[in-house]
Amino acid sequence: MRQYAGNRIGLAVVGGLLLALAGYGWLRAEDKLPGLSPRAKVLPDRTAAAVADQPWALWLVALVLLVLALITLRWLLLCLGWGRRGSRTGTGTAMLCIGLKDVQGLSRVSARVVGDAARLRITLNCPASADVGSVVAKLDREVVGRIRREVRDDEVGTVVRVHVRR
Repeated sequence: MRQYAGNRIGLAVVGGLLLALAGYGWLRAEDKLPGLSPRAKVLPDRTAAAVADQPWALWLVALVLLVLALITLRWLLLCLGWGRRGSRTGTGTAMLCIGLKDVQGLSRVSARVVGDAARLRITLNCPASADVGSVVAKLDREVVGRIRREVRDDEVGTVVRVHVRR
């Protein structure tokens, strides 16, 4: 799906950068870099002196890096799908889009099968200009029943969430 391409590219870039920095740090610590003496400085003299004068500066850097690591971990877990309930059903999502093709500006349309009891969860976002009453009526009369029959059976409990954007 296209919407996850940005997350995958972002994770690949961040992961590659962190891997390169870790490799450089390891090579530098093992004195494996040619043309660089083991006593070569990492920071310029002025920066090293400023950091040495302010003992809280290193703690601040450590805190910022910890927060960045936690944000990145959360991003990764969300990209992997943790925290989401159920599994997507492409057939249900396609049927939902086809059933509501008259509504312009729909976004975040999804259908999920949740739990062992096989409940169905349908979510869609409508623009403010859409006639929400007709969308709900069409969902109730036609679309949800078709999705139920296609995905599981006609007796499946279904929750439909319609969000209207401003």
